[in-house]
Amino acid sequence: MLCETSDKPFSDDKYIFEPKFDGHRLLVSKIGDEAKLYTRHGNNCTFKYPELINVPVLNGKDIILDGEVVVLDRETGKPDFELVMKRFQGGSGPVVQFVAFDILYYDGEDLRSLDVMERKKILSDVVEENAFFSVIRYVEGEGEALFEAIQQHGLEGIVAKLKDSKYEGKRSKEWLKTINYKYETVEIAGYRKDEFGWLAEINGRPVGVIELGVPPKHKKAFSEVSRQLIVEETEDIVRLEPLIKAKVKFRNWTRKGLMRSPVFIDFVTEETR
Repeated sequence: MLCETSDKPFSDDKYIFEPKFDGHRLLVSKIGDEAKLYTRHGNNCTFKYPELINVPVLNGKDIILDGEVVVLDRETGKPDFELVMKRFQGGSGPVVQFVAFDILYYDGEDLRSLDVMERKKILSDVVEENAFFSVIRYVEGEGEALFEAIQQHGLEGIVAKLKDSKYEGKRSKEWLKTINYKYETVEIAGYRKDEFGWLAEINGRPVGVIELGVPPKHKKAFSEVSRQLIVEETEDIVRLEPLIKAKVKFRNWTRKGLMRSPVFIDFVTEETR
């Protein structure tokens, strides 16, 4: 079950609100004595995370959990997406943790038709937390207050879930995510030739490639203006005088000082600065 997007947080007593962890989605299955781990695309990744093989379920019953696998930065204590991706891609690194936010199956019963609140109760009752497994906490109704706390701590965002939502195997408006984006104004210093992408810089320092969120009319306007700003061409890119500015939103700064997943918002003109 996947989330739709909400542009801003809200409060509503018909919802529960959870922190959104910055890792990657994982299904944990333990049937009999065999545990298996699957990505959201159904790829078996059991061998990548041997520390998650021993699923701490009450009385050793069969179980299927949905959640997020994360790696916590030792200095900040915050989930670090780059570190968990390093582990996922086969590299060495800190141990991972699995944060369970839903339970789909337990002791021979398919639980997906139950309300999320019923599933939460079962989840908290049967998963025995340890160093590698935890159960996500949530608040009822107070989405804006939780989002404010998320912003203060520099975390990824929140997820809102209708209290009577069933578990659907698709994207659903009954689950809504709100991302705690960061915002910057960048200069567009060039573009790729083979596929769409604007080269973003801040004060002459490359900070990423803008691939997302650009409407057709903005692409057309950019194409017309950029012809007058070309200073160099290579086989792959066209370099421009960095006179075109844009506002972007992005998830966070990477360890290499790049924007993660920058999304175009609008061009910045003298009038909008």
